[in-house]
Amino acid sequence: MLNYLLRRLVYVVPVALGVSLICFLLVHIAPGDPLVAVMPIDATAEQEAEMRAAYGFDKPLPVQFGIWLGNALTGDLGTSIATGRAVSTEVARAVANTLTLAAAASLIGFPLGLFFGFLAGYLHDTVWDRLVTAIAIGGVSTPNYWLGMVLVIVFSVSLGWLPSMGAGPGGSGEWAWDWAHIRHLILPAVTLAVVPMGIVMRTTRALVADILEQEFVQALRAKGMTSTGILRHVARNAAPTALSVIGLQLGYLLGGSILIETVFNWPGSGYLLSVAILQRDLPMLQGTILVLAMFFVTLNLIVDLMQSLIDPRISRA
Repeated sequence: MLNYLLRRLVYVVPVALGVSLICFLLVHIAPGDPLVAVMPIDATAEQEAEMRAAYGFDKPLPVQFGIWLGNALTGDLGTSIATGRAVSTEVARAVANTLTLAAAASLIGFPLGLFFGFLAGYLHDTVWDRLVTAIAIGGVSTPNYWLGMVLVIVFSVSLGWLPSMGAGPGGSGEWAWDWAHIRHLILPAVTLAVVPMGIVMRTTRALVADILEQEFVQALRAKGMTSTGILRHVARNAAPTALSVIGLQLGYLLGGSILIETVFNWPGSGYLLSVAILQRDLPMLQGTILVLAMFFVTLNLIVDLMQSLIDPRISRA
């Protein structure tokens, strides 16, 4: 187990380095000059040169990457071109809000997806199986931004039960664990949970249905094992694959919520990314993408380790 852990940690280093390089290059190959938005229209050549030197854009790309990566390792992600504030401060606040939203969506989507997926797989080819499958397909197929707008129209505009924008009263971007703020979390969390719930539901249903047809289950039944005991064996065999899917979907919740956060004006990393894209704020784009990518790499590592604990065959392989 220790060798497997060390091997996985070694694999993370080149992956993280490659992700950092991609994050840096992607925002640089986009067309347009990021300094146009902050430089005066009548800026002289000397002023433009000073501005480029201040942000390090006057150096070759390999040198820029080396400086940026070295600073990032110390926690310095640069200064926002649009706001002039430290990128690390802005990203930390936004990522904290995104983690709150992702945690709420996970608590809604994953337990429901596992439960109903397990139920559909166990009751294979019954009306319950067809109903759960229809719900899962509908959840996966529905555009989440469209669903978000529908929920706003129904529960905010028509019924007036829940707020539609911001993370707190008055459109506040500061989060607190009280009912006034939790009310703002309900609609975006439900909207964000629908797609992962459908994917987990379909995957779990297929896993359970397949495992129940395997020979060892028939042998357990022939030996007279109770239904509860059989279900325990089925759940343990389905757990590694289900955990892998949940890990991928949790990464989606962290990095794929840009449309949801834009619809609900939620001050998270997705909303920060959308604003940075519109403003061509390179340091903000690079910092936000890098932090989200590192979250995803770390999450994959944690899922791999948890899978090896559940199924020792993975670490021995």
